[in-house]
Amino acid sequence: MYEIWLTLNILFELGLQYLPQVVASLLLWAMLMLFAATRPGVGWRRGLVPAFAVGIGVTAITFFITPGMTKSSFANMGYWVDWMNLFFYAAAFGAVAAALAWPIAASLRRAA
Repeated sequence: MYEIWLTLNILFELGLQYLPQVVASLLLWAMLMLFAATRPGVGWRRGLVPAFAVGIGVTAITFFITPGMTKSSFANMGYWVDWMNLFFYAAAFGAVAAALAWPIAASLRRAA
């Protein structure tokens, strides 16, 4: 239980450290959504599949490059909490990528 609490504290501190980037990402997402919403015939549903594919791709890439970026390796991950943290960090990056890709994909897949 201690490891999970430690992880939550680390995530909170990282969120505070990178608050400007988090706010900028939210503003970018809001602008993309506003841009897509003002275009006629936006295919919101048809844009979900490409956005989901982008999210899966970013999740996979993040999963495999994160240990190297942190000067670690998969061999150093001997505890289930380490694997869970890596997966959820990668999934979070994938979710942000999918959220940013969705309005773009929806704008490009407009209804005829």
